[in-house]
Amino acid sequence: MTIAVLFWCAVGLACYAYFGYPCALMALAAVRKRPVTRQPVTPRVSVIIAAHNEEHRIREKIANTLAQDYPPASLEIIVASDCSSDATDTIVREFADRVRLVRSTERKGKEAAQQLAMEIAAGEVLVFSDVATGLAPSGVSSIVQNFADPSVGCVSSVDRFLDADGAPTGEGAYVRYEMCLRALESRVNSLVGLSGSLFAARREVCRPWNACLQSDFSTLLNAVEMGMRGVLDLETAGYYGSLADHRREPQRKTRTVVRGLSVLAAHRHMLNPFRYGLFAWQLASHKLCRWLVPFFMVVAAVTNAMLVSRSAVYRIAFAGQIAFYGMAAAGLAGVRRFRVTAFLVSANVAILTAWLRYVRGDRITRWDPSERLRRASATHSHQGST
Repeated sequence: MTIAVLFWCAVGLACYAYFGYPCALMALAAVRKRPVTRQPVTPRVSVIIAAHNEEHRIREKIANTLAQDYPPASLEIIVASDCSSDATDTIVREFADRVRLVRSTERKGKEAAQQLAMEIAAGEVLVFSDVATGLAPSGVSSIVQNFADPSVGCVSSVDRFLDADGAPTGEGAYVRYEMCLRALESRVNSLVGLSGSLFAARREVCRPWNACLQSDFSTLLNAVEMGMRGVLDLETAGYYGSLADHRREPQRKTRTVVRGLSVLAAHRHMLNPFRYGLFAWQLASHKLCRWLVPFFMVVAAVTNAMLVSRSAVYRIAFAGQIAFYGMAAAGLAGVRRFRVTAFLVSANVAILTAWLRYVRGDRITRWDPSERLRRASATHSHQGST
């Protein structure tokens, strides 16, 4: 394979991951639609909140969950404490009349804590929510309506980043892109991933639970393997504050991708298009191809440098790459107009780091909740529509 072919393949695949795949979904959406039959239903619901040392946020989270307009007799709230060493458990016990506490005596991670909660949960539908995530009062009732459709196995909320004053934050630029992509996937066939901060699933979809694998991603794959699908509920949003320290975003991204790679490796058979059809293409495009972008970027940079003497086209392309990385550097230095470019580059550096850690045999099961700005009280009055 010539250097020029390598260059154009790398550029093409990188562009496909971010732009080609969404465009293909938009074209497909014009001829194929899988609407969701949403109906007001009130099955028994168990809200599972995993927590580790959340004494500063757990009371607010419980109050937010108790304020849901779902019938109280059909709503069970379980806090799964992952061996918290602060006052988290004590605070939860203050709500013993409405909230159940299950505690792990050993720190094993988020998924292990969620599994403990599932063992005592009575709900037909399980709603998983992080402590840092706020819901509108209609959140639970809205997300549950999707299960009136028998083809739906799990449901993801829409993510909404807010600053301390309750206003949308610039950190959410990439999240907005991701939500648009998920809306297209849901319209055409099925989601490829769920929001880890707030998602719901039928109980039977959660039975093949692996406490060592990322719960949001693996739950979606379980649903597809069972002949169901995952959908995005545009009427339900999870509100949470931006990271208190933006310098930790690459670390969070690296952890997320390492865990995602573990799930994809365990379900690699689902990349088989002869067995999983359209979903196999979605999985390869949204996850695998996206996680290969940093390698495409490296190949594009190296081969472009080798080709600059061949023609003006390559010289212009190389100048464009230098300008792109220059803008990213400026964004990292604090120039606001280039922060999206900076985020894109830093995210791909984090993905590359994740691959290196994964190849070394690093597997992440324990988790430290992200330190985020305190949600403004106004978020509780937001409606989930988008």
